[in-house]
Amino acid sequence: MTSSLLELHSQQKAVPSMFDILGTTFVLAVADLQKSKAFYMNQLGFVEDFSVHGWAFLSRGACKLRIGDCPGIVPISSVPDHSWFAYLHIQDAAGFYADVRRNGVDIWHPLTDTPWGMREFSIVTPDGHRIVFGEKL
Repeated sequence: MTSSLLELHSQQKAVPSMFDILGTTFVLAVADLQKSKAFYMNQLGFVEDFSVHGWAFLSRGACKLRIGDCPGIVPISSVPDHSWFAYLHIQDAAGFYADVRRNGVDIWHPLTDTPWGMREFSIVTPDGHRIVFGEKL
């Protein structure tokens, strides 16, 4: 980096922030809560943290999901450009890819090494949401 870029970078890092993001939780509307919960748990390895009427709170590692029962909703698959909701950084993308294929998960894009330095693949959930999983090469 040039000296002016280094100065700018150090100035940006020096600014304290009281508003750091401490974690993420994705909130999704699903047509059939039990079916979707079973998919995330049985096919993607999430665990149920707890449930309340109409909601399931799931997690796997640092990824948290709140899925809400919304029977009769317009399926997200009808607006495909908006169905992408997460890029999850993982370890051993090839191993996880083999697991999800064994579990019968619908693959949207197969495992590939990208020009941007990631090994990634994407899936489609039963509700039509798309998730990309990627590992830095």
